[in-house]
Amino acid sequence: MKTFTPPQTTFLAPRVVLGLMRISALDDKEIRALVGAAGDAGINFFDHADVYGGDHECERRFGDAVTFTPAHRESVFLQSKVGIRNGFWDFSKEHILSSVDRTLSALRTDYLDILLLHRPDTLVEPDEVASAFDLLHSSGKVRNFGVSNQTPGQVELLKRSVRQPLAFNQVQLSITHSPLIAAGITSNMAGLDQSVDRDNGILDYSRLNSITLQAWSPFQKGFFNGVFIGDRENFGPLNDALDEIAAAHGVTPTGIAVAWILRHPANMQVVLGTTKPERVAESAAGSDVQLTREEWYRLFTAAGHILP
Repeated sequence: MKTFTPPQTTFLAPRVVLGLMRISALDDKEIRALVGAAGDAGINFFDHADVYGGDHECERRFGDAVTFTPAHRESVFLQSKVGIRNGFWDFSKEHILSSVDRTLSALRTDYLDILLLHRPDTLVEPDEVASAFDLLHSSGKVRNFGVSNQTPGQVELLKRSVRQPLAFNQVQLSITHSPLIAAGITSNMAGLDQSVDRDNGILDYSRLNSITLQAWSPFQKGFFNGVFIGDRENFGPLNDALDEIAAAHGVTPTGIAVAWILRHPANMQVVLGTTKPERVAESAAGSDVQLTREEWYRLFTAAGHILP
């Protein structure tokens, strides 16, 4: 497993992260098997959110199933997200503080390594967020901070008040769902849907400002409408390319889908959403694959994107 020190932090992190969004239906033994497979693959970074499973349920299931000794706890990274409520978004100071306390209780830990604001709250008051972050940081409850799915302007608005570095931005990205990359490749070209900038240049902004992008749904066709791996009806040329490149590198197509994201010089992390231990192992193997430029662009165009 390749590791790196995310900019604006001091710790060594794996390039692949295990997301726990879907574990509410698993029993304790299955959760431990999933986490164990991650550990065997060199993944010690776990992504949660208070909304996963509904009302901290996935966090609670994780906390019930996985017990960390104090020494082990220091060797893993627990990340969670706050802000999405039932029918509305809430970045108020009161909600951030109360939700983090419930997250810590559910996970059975004294602190989070990273807290992300979960998507943008257009009613955000940056000074309230700053006050909440100050209290969480000074009390030792949260060590690092970031956001998810936020534009450069939204991050800049927060930075006007927040004193801690906003070191992470979790965004949707896969070979087939890659507007944050594809738009720049066809910039200044009229009449192409690919040319539409949907996030105000988040990729270049993040690189310029030392923000680590975390790619979620790395195998999804689009917004939770199925995976592209094995879908030959809709993505035949892409799957042909995945199979050939996977065979050349001695990994599976799943590993190549991970390698495609990690090949980008933005030094992203890939957040898995699988509940299958074998898929975790396949994904982790992809972190050790260095695609050539030719292979990377072949996958990009095979997915239907344009090179002008």
